[in-house]
Amino acid sequence: MPSVTVTTTAVEQSLHRGSRRAPHMPITDDEIFAAHEGGKLSVELRSPIETARDLSIIYTPGVAQVSRAIHSESELVDRYTWTERLVAVVSDGTAVLGLGNIGPRASLPVMEGKAALFRAFAGLNSIPLVLDTTDPDAIVETLINLRPSFGAVNLEDISAPRCFEIERRVIEALDCPVMHDDQHGTAIVVLAALKGAVRCLGRDLAGLRVVVSGAGAAGVACAKILKAAGIDDIVVLDSKGIVHSGRTDLVEYKTELAEWSNPRGLTGGIAEALAGADVFLGVSAGTVDEDVVATMADDAIVFAMSNPDPEIHPDVAAKHAAIVATGRSDFPNQINNVLAFPGVFAGALDAGARRITENMKIAAADAILSVVGDELAADKIVPSPLDDRVAPAVAKAVAEAAHADGVTG
Repeated sequence: MPSVTVTTTAVEQSLHRGSRRAPHMPITDDEIFAAHEGGKLSVELRSPIETARDLSIIYTPGVAQVSRAIHSESELVDRYTWTERLVAVVSDGTAVLGLGNIGPRASLPVMEGKAALFRAFAGLNSIPLVLDTTDPDAIVETLINLRPSFGAVNLEDISAPRCFEIERRVIEALDCPVMHDDQHGTAIVVLAALKGAVRCLGRDLAGLRVVVSGAGAAGVACAKILKAAGIDDIVVLDSKGIVHSGRTDLVEYKTELAEWSNPRGLTGGIAEALAGADVFLGVSAGTVDEDVVATMADDAIVFAMSNPDPEIHPDVAAKHAAIVATGRSDFPNQINNVLAFPGVFAGALDAGARRITENMKIAAADAILSVVGDELAADKIVPSPLDDRVAPAVAKAVAEAAHADGVTG
């Protein structure tokens, strides 16, 4: 039975052509708005409807036969609809990029872009769903009710701390892969990049002193995955300074964070945290002064990931750090979630996974790094987001990890 597929406009076409803008070529406002006019997605038939016979097969009366079959055997929905490999990209617009709480309508271009990337990099169909509510109960209930329509959920741009509760509850309620990409997509690529950096420098993860600037969704997830990877000395800062157990102003999730981070019991701010540190990981909208970065250990690693303005300019950071990465495409070592989420969801769906485990995330990070291979260098600790080897490698590793963890079937 023919079905429909979500297709992209310019993104997938230019990817397949292999033609891409030079990183430093300026982009005009006219180009940006023209690319978004009418939206970035369309729906087209996989098979044409050209004759009355086609219509009878695709729609009535033929479609009723398929509906009856699914009614008798519900598992057939995966074979005869697009549900099994359809990702719902879900947001309430409360934490969009660096723009903050701009609401669901203004967030829609970002969600369309995410759906375009799913299609372009992993061949997955995806539907943007922006919800006009910030109530966790309403969001969770909506996704429960919509479950027959999709095969996986990519939560996106939902503010902390609600994002933690919403993700946890949706994972518990649904029998399909669910991931808040702002948390885990970021964490996966950060782990891949840090593994690449230490390999390039001939060092090990264990024993690193890591400072995470930002205690929101991305910062907490990055700290957790680095802890799981074997790094014990992780210090996290929020807008009021180092998160430590002696603070009385911490919300619940930061209190939990304080219980297992900051093993040396540091207090104060960024200056106290970075003195002698090996790694700076910036996932906040803050800034860090050059003289503070200069106090880091020899062969320091700086990941200044705030967009569009990194916490410290990469050229300035490079005066004091052996390896520098950002979230931007116009500098080397772009740490971008698109290296992770298309392959993670593709692998989870390929395996028939019911959820995404920590081992699947770590496998994704290792797969990203594996693509770099012999090209590993101080200015190439992760592959380019446009490298078409990445998503298949990640998908394969994630599927294997899903089977190993017993979350399939």
